Amino acid sequence: MFHIPANSLIAKFEYSTFQMKKIFTASAIFCFLISCSSPKYKNPHVLIKTNYGNIEMELYPEQAPKSVAAFLSYVDAGYYKNSSFYRALNDENQPSGSGGIALLQGGTWKTKPELHHLPGIPHESTKKTKILHKNGTVSLSRQAPGSASTEFFICIGDQPGFDFGGNNNPDGQGYAAFGRVVKGMDIVKEIHNQPVNGESLVTPVVIKNIERL
Repeated sequence: MFHIPANSLIAKFEYSTFQMKKIFTASAIFCFLISCSSPKYKNPHVLIKTNYGNIEMELYPEQAPKSVAAFLSYVDAGYYKNSSFYRALNDENQPSGSGGIALLQGGTWKTKPELHHLPGIPHESTKKTKILHKNGTVSLSRQAPGSASTEFFICIGDQPGFDFGGNNNPDGQGYAAFGRVVKGMDIVKEIHNQPVNGESLVTPVVIKNIERL
């Protein structure tokens, strides 16, 4: 019978163990890299950072591709760094019979006048996107349809008057909703409840930045 020396068996066992460790380590690294490269969410999420706390929003590129693409391009360009929430609509500063409008508006309007002349975003109405103005919905502020850019607002309570065909805009096209708040509505309401002069916050609340998650 052929005899294998004990020290050879030990060497082979140690070699096999070493090889298995290498394979396991490589597999672990591969899995880690895959998990890192995989999107964390199905839809893009962004974080609004303020001194009152953070507000997390989910965006809907499949339903509102142009609005989301434009908003994210502003985020990536750093436009929202040191911008602000500056406007709060509520029952007290809206005409009686207006339907209980409540929203918080923010963006670069008060802080970065050089961005006032950005090209308008093509209007994506709620009739097209099916994203209705419910509590926490995020939408683009505008004058005429297609004039929206960096300014956005967050609905506080359901606001059907902002939808296509609603009575809060004379042209009947409504506003372009493109996302919703998924965390931090308590922060939105706290900011919304700050003192106002007319429709403007007496002290605008600094948006330190908006970042992708």
